Amino acid sequence: MPRWLPRAVVLVLALVACFQLGSWAFHQLIGLLVNILIAFFLALAIEPAVSRMAAHGMRRGLATFLVFLGVFVASAGFLALLGSMLAGQIIEMVEGFPRYLDSVISSINATFHTELSRLEIQDSLLRSDWLRKYVQNSATGVLDVSATVLGGLFKLLTIGLFSFYFAADGPRLRRALCSVLPPSKQSEVLRAWEIAVTKTGGYLYSRGLMALISGIAHYILLVVLGVPYAPALAVWVGLVSQFIPTIGTYLAGALPMLIAFTVNPWYALYVLGFVVVYQQFENYVLQPKLTSKTVDIHPAVAFGSVIAGTALLGAVGALIAIPAVATLQAFLGAYVKRYELTRDADASTSRPRRRVRWPRLR
Repeated sequence: MPRWLPRAVVLVLALVACFQLGSWAFHQLIGLLVNILIAFFLALAIEPAVSRMAAHGMRRGLATFLVFLGVFVASAGFLALLGSMLAGQIIEMVEGFPRYLDSVISSINATFHTELSRLEIQDSLLRSDWLRKYVQNSATGVLDVSATVLGGLFKLLTIGLFSFYFAADGPRLRRALCSVLPPSKQSEVLRAWEIAVTKTGGYLYSRGLMALISGIAHYILLVVLGVPYAPALAVWVGLVSQFIPTIGTYLAGALPMLIAFTVNPWYALYVLGFVVVYQQFENYVLQPKLTSKTVDIHPAVAFGSVIAGTALLGAVGALIAIPAVATLQAFLGAYVKRYELTRDADASTSRPRRRVRWPRLR
């Protein structure tokens, strides 16, 4: 047996063990890594406001705390207003539901010549095995819902703490990162950091602008239909549809439909049709133009980055895909050497001029 063979076997086994241990640790920590990634992009988003306040003599920790406090107060106030509005509308809808059901049953009896009764339908539903099983499953799933809510609160707390530390200790973090790099690489890291701040801010600006346009459009619709709480519903639609990826549009449209149903059941269909049409307009017209201008990437690249981010990280990937790709594109663009086009290449890629023929005067 060669002398090097036992050492080689031990080395291979050690490498395999290290790989397995690293793979296991990565899968165990994937949730924490995703939370840190979200917190990093949130810190980049509030970096301009914190830096502006720090430039006027305020400490970065206090400036970061004030920014977080403003966001928290605005979010809590909006959720409290929305919760009270939703509770009142649900109570009103429950009280008026028998009247709606009677009207629907009357129309069915008149159309199909049946003799349905609301009391018979209620008794059959209350005595059905489906309702009994649903209540039992709901009772057993209370603990699962509570665990999910507590897990979500803990995740939000983790993201908030990491984003606070990233924003408050941003200069210290950059100095610590640059101190372990050679001088030639330190300028590249600082430039990449500044590009990330700019692109993330531009992405949030585009999202905020689309939320404003969406809120105004839905506010006009709700006012025309006479739906109550139109300003709060418009703000809800604008924020939820833009800042919650993938399912934000459906969550945003469900609440106005519910409130419109209490006024007139047909109004709920009108709101649904408007939400669907506006969503197509936003996806194919408004969003590509605004995103390409504020984040400076091609609409096709923006659309593909969202799909790729969703496939990799789900909703989180869809939310941070565009600023991440914009940052990478801007950083790599500084190292791509461009050349002047030749005459043949310029002629083949330029848009041909259309010759206009004027009618001859007789």
